[in-house]
Amino acid sequence: MAEGILRNAASDLFEVHSAGSLPAGYVHPKAIAAMEEIGIDLSNHTSKSMNDFLDQDIHIVVTVCGNADQACPTYPGQVKRFHWGFFDPAKAEGTEDEIMNCFREIRDQIKLVFEAFAEGYRLNVN
Repeated sequence: MAEGILRNAASDLFEVHSAGSLPAGYVHPKAIAAMEEIGIDLSNHTSKSMNDFLDQDIHIVVTVCGNADQACPTYPGQVKRFHWGFFDPAKAEGTEDEIMNCFREIRDQIKLVFEAFAEGYRLNVN
């Protein structure tokens, strides 16, 4: 969800990639459904490892789950790091509706933060 939201908010500022310290191997169907509700299509997204990006020229690393900021490797060069520790909705428990509502809640939190992040970045670049 974070990749889709940040791409939507900031694709004019930088190239966005998503990767995890322990990738699930798939994009959660409830994440796809929650994002579809706000007009962002994740159906072609894949689950990737952060190690896949170690050889790329990375300038900004944004971590969003739990201790991901601690698990993230050091990328060479000057890298700006940002961390927002959102709850991982894939770990939610309850009824199907309660779990789906958790995905929506986290989606909305990420959207609020990432849109503000993109706008702040945009203001500082211009």
